[in-house]
Amino acid sequence: MKAAERFSSPLWRDRAMAAAALVEMERLAEAAAAKTGGCVRLMEVCGTHTMAIASAGMRRLFPKELRMLSGPGCPVCVTSQGDIDLVLALAEVPGVIITTFGDMLKVKGSKGLDLNVLRAGGADVRVVYSPLDAVELAAAEPGREVVFIGVGFETTAPVIAAALVRARKRALKNFSITSFFKLVPPALDLLLSDPSNRISGFLLPGHVSAIIGLEPYRFVTRKYGVPCVVTGFEPLDILAGINMLLAQIVSGKPEVQDEYFRAVPEGGNPAAVKVMEEVFSRTDAAWRAIGVLKNSGLGLARAYAGFDAVRRFKIKRVEAAEPKGCLCGQILLGKNFPPDCPLFAKACSPSSAVGPCMVSSEGACAAWFKYGG
Repeated sequence: MKAAERFSSPLWRDRAMAAAALVEMERLAEAAAAKTGGCVRLMEVCGTHTMAIASAGMRRLFPKELRMLSGPGCPVCVTSQGDIDLVLALAEVPGVIITTFGDMLKVKGSKGLDLNVLRAGGADVRVVYSPLDAVELAAAEPGREVVFIGVGFETTAPVIAAALVRARKRALKNFSITSFFKLVPPALDLLLSDPSNRISGFLLPGHVSAIIGLEPYRFVTRKYGVPCVVTGFEPLDILAGINMLLAQIVSGKPEVQDEYFRAVPEGGNPAAVKVMEEVFSRTDAAWRAIGVLKNSGLGLARAYAGFDAVRRFKIKRVEAAEPKGCLCGQILLGKNFPPDCPLFAKACSPSSAVGPCMVSSEGACAAWFKYGG
């Protein structure tokens, strides 16, 4: 069968180019494996990349010398169990309206509850498409407290920062957020500091990189000698990014390359970074499976501290254990694949998810369940 005939997904827009890229990948993967002395382990950090790879059926096309790992790039998945419990506690405060993106509704807390269950029991939980919608709701309901559940990476943080700037200008006293934001570069540092991970290169997230640019990743090549490539989300982008990584491994000259240059300028988005720096400050953050990682999160800066929902409602944070039997945390670290989990496709499925890797639309377990590995 010709390579171009193997592509069943309509996402493949230029099959001839894809076939050529795969032929080149086979050559590069063989050479890279010979150089590294074994299987080449590359990690896609972004949950959108994980879903794009799965939906296009790409894993079935990769050469045997290449192993793609899914990293801690799904916002809902990396939110710790203790922070999920905080969200649920806020939803039970009388008179509070919880506003959130839809992915958070089915993430279970340590007692097996989630926002959907609490909403069915009378809690006021509403899905919004933008934190600005939550600001407008607070303005329209001055007698109610409106809390926006802020989770994510450098991608969503600027939008939520802009919402807080607007709320402050309008002197809204009934609006607050949770600030559970994570930063990608510290997570890469942690992954590479564990030699058992044996990661040979990173496909870096296009969305995050469009905000922060390339410089924050350069420590990866300088400190660890591991190549990085920022890629887009089309199948051909991903194939090109993998080939760029393999070529760097073969050449022995690691660097940070930008395959997604049409959307990611080297300097990122200075305006977005500026509003983030105004509203947030670096803080330690709790990551699922990783634990507390120093200076890896964004907390509210002093001028915006009054918008901290956890502080406002005096909710005490208690870290909780992962759901029994769930390997979501190990999957986020690239140490396991979804089918390795004893709950996968048995006790845990999208309709009855145990862990956040199955709940989120960007979770590795959800991708493997829907599209196979």
